[in-house]
Amino acid sequence: MIQLHDVDLKLLRVFATIVKCGGFSAAQAALNAGQSTISEQMAHLETRLGVKLCQRGRSGFQLTEQGMAIHEATLRLLAAVENFCLDADVLKQQISGQLNLGIIDSTITDPDSPIPRATQRFVSRGHDVHLNVYVGAPAELEERVLDGRLHLAVGHFPIHVPGLSYSALYQEALALYCGRRHPLHGSQAKGAELLKEVAASRLVARGYMQQYDLEQLGVSKAAATVDNIEALAILIISGAYLGFLPVHFAAPWVKNGEMRQLAAPQLQLMSPFDLISRRGVAPPPILQAFLEDLATCSRTPPHP
Repeated sequence: MIQLHDVDLKLLRVFATIVKCGGFSAAQAALNAGQSTISEQMAHLETRLGVKLCQRGRSGFQLTEQGMAIHEATLRLLAAVENFCLDADVLKQQISGQLNLGIIDSTITDPDSPIPRATQRFVSRGHDVHLNVYVGAPAELEERVLDGRLHLAVGHFPIHVPGLSYSALYQEALALYCGRRHPLHGSQAKGAELLKEVAASRLVARGYMQQYDLEQLGVSKAAATVDNIEALAILIISGAYLGFLPVHFAAPWVKNGEMRQLAAPQLQLMSPFDLISRRGVAPPPILQAFLEDLATCSRTPPHP
């Protein structure tokens, strides 16, 4: 069995940074070290572990099969070390350390999101905290909360995963949109006629909310699937597809004429945002403090 020492933790952090940056050269700035130093550190780590972690060459940086397994184990180990440090802070009665937050994409323009206000409130309290924010798809966020890489995450989670706790946070308004090149952009159709034309069009759906999106339209199959809002907007702007977008996100394109909202009650939705954390795990002080500020801001309407 390999015995880990302080130097091994340092080398594993180097390894994790290299993978995050996508290679030795790209990691130089993040590690504040030259490529030769990084190469020596990786060689030392491979010797300590007894496995080849990565390949470098004309095809670029690539993890070996053993390297991928070690990388996953490294992330779990570093998360456990961070959680230990957070737990140790309880003894000092001091809120400090790292807070790892996950958020679904394209919420920056949502005035109803409590995340910016909660962050400002949390930081203004003078906590000695380093905030890490990861933007990802719902399934990624759930996976990272489960394995401890994230303390909490906010997003759409239509299917609840065992081991996670879900609580409602706020709702987001969505509507169905078409691009200016789509036939419905200039259509005067309303009511049942509009719904019939929508059902006959190509529809793009969010992969993580596909069933929900399609049920609203009475359609059984999407013509395209995406895992983030920006990709969805690209396909709508192309004029080839219709799709649901957050009203706040679509607003700039509606204003400049690139998109049109198709107005009908059935084409407007309220999509829930949930807060997720690991079930059965007592939140450390740093997380508890942020959750309290988040709860306060979610109950307080944003300033006009």
